[in-house]
Amino acid sequence: MSSKATFPQYFAGQVLSQLAYQMLVVAVGWQIYDLTNSALALGMIGLVQFLPQFLLVLVAGHFADRHDRKRIVSVCMLIQGSMAAVLAAGSWGGWIASEIIYACAFVLGVARTFQAPAMQSMLPSLVERSTLPRAINYVTAARNFSTIAGPALGGGIYLFGAPAVYGVSTAFYVLASVMVFSIYMERAKPSREPATLESVFAGITYIRSKRDVLGAIAMDLFAVMLGGVTALLPIYARDILHTGPEGLGLLRAAPAAGALLMTAFLARMPLKRRVGHAMYAGVTVFGLATIVFALSESLALSLVALMVLGAGDLISVVIRSSLVQLETPDEMRGRVSAVNLMFLGTSSQLGQFWTGMIATLAGAVPAAVIGGVGTLVVVALWVRLFPELFNRESLTTPAGKSP
Repeated sequence: MSSKATFPQYFAGQVLSQLAYQMLVVAVGWQIYDLTNSALALGMIGLVQFLPQFLLVLVAGHFADRHDRKRIVSVCMLIQGSMAAVLAAGSWGGWIASEIIYACAFVLGVARTFQAPAMQSMLPSLVERSTLPRAINYVTAARNFSTIAGPALGGGIYLFGAPAVYGVSTAFYVLASVMVFSIYMERAKPSREPATLESVFAGITYIRSKRDVLGAIAMDLFAVMLGGVTALLPIYARDILHTGPEGLGLLRAAPAAGALLMTAFLARMPLKRRVGHAMYAGVTVFGLATIVFALSESLALSLVALMVLGAGDLISVVIRSSLVQLETPDEMRGRVSAVNLMFLGTSSQLGQFWTGMIATLAGAVPAAVIGGVGTLVVVALWVRLFPELFNRESLTTPAGKSP
């Protein structure tokens, strides 16, 4: 790593792009529900972002290992800013429609698919290996801060109209792109060998050989997919909790607030022993909190449940991310990160679609309850299926081995 490596620019780029995206999520969710009054339409937003991630994420990981990661991230941020600008123009001009929103969401999904593995793969090149877990904690904290501030800011600005939210998001994406492009980093010239099926799928092959990592990624996949209550937040905000866009912003921010508090706790009390047990406990808390939120008719209780949900999820995120980054060589980080994103990023969008479909058939409350119960079932199954992960002693020491 060069002494000129610029982690602060990376950090700022993360914050700005996450703020922009979270603001978009609030605006798009509220606007599409206003236009259609349909739970299925909310789920469709997740589906149209899921499809490009599912189809292109492995290609994106291979691309990140073969090309300039910094340039990939910068261009992808500009593309997302362009989609926000289209939504702003459509809302301002009165020609916005659900089809336009779906099309923009699809392009956003493509850009985020190529940005994510490149962005994640840059981090180990900007810090020393010994400080990587701490850097991951800082980046996670930045993401959580953005997830708190973004929805709250988006909900507040939405009071002035959707074009205002989309316009601010556009500006944030442009600033984020400039920040990332200004990063100075030295990296060995990436290989430009032709892409083959073997090289594209190398990330999957590598993760299959790491049972701990595979179990951690797979458990998060099913937990996020089944517990996708965030797709129902516009329904809960308007029809169950009887609040407006500002209340929706608070609901979207609450999980990140809980995660941010847990991040501060882990900074003082880092996970050193029995990290496997800690991960299973975190996902269990996630499932229980989902059930509490599902049954709540109080805004205050709902916010507390979502904060607890976010705190439980943060534990599994830190453990999984650390395992992926620490046990992967640089020349494969793009592809391994892509597999990680394929499991988790796509499960988020697929979970929104699944939850929206169940809510259409059975109602929002039963859909959320089913998600929480399903998460608890997954935890019980994973104890038997992945004992290596359950008994993992530390981030650097597998089960049954001494540090």
